Amino acid sequence: MDDLWAAYVAAHPEAADVEPAVEPFGDSPAMADALLALVVGGGKRATAGPVCPDDHPVRVGDHWVVLDGSGRSQVVLRTVDVRVGRLDSVDDAFARDEGEGDLTRAWWLRAHRDFARRVLGLADDVDVDAMETRFERFAVVWPPEHADPRP
Repeated sequence: MDDLWAAYVAAHPEAADVEPAVEPFGDSPAMADALLALVVGGGKRATAGPVCPDDHPVRVGDHWVVLDGSGRSQVVLRTVDVRVGRLDSVDDAFARDEGEGDLTRAWWLRAHRDFARRVLGLADDVDVDAMETRFERFAVVWPPEHADPRP
């Protein structure tokens, strides 16, 4: 595994048997870098995306090594809350916790409708609001200079 994860495991031996997800945010290098910057800056502590049949189910306590747009590991996240629901079931608090755009539910819905259509190749007339969506909140746990305070 990569050096960032190895350093995390060295500091947290309880994670030695964990197999983290390893992937960037978004669907492009530019989006990966922009969303990672929001995480590192402290404004983004949630993410959402369509539930796909081949997805591994995300559980509270899961870890994720986030890659930047060049494929380099930058931070380790730990899932603190997860639910699955319709895309349009998002609430104001979740939209704010995602840290994107103007932080409103209306902006969030527009952006995530567009994202879902783009990544899934859906036509404009498809009702993406009914799409099963994973809503995930996370904490940054590594590296120490970016880690959230422990509760």
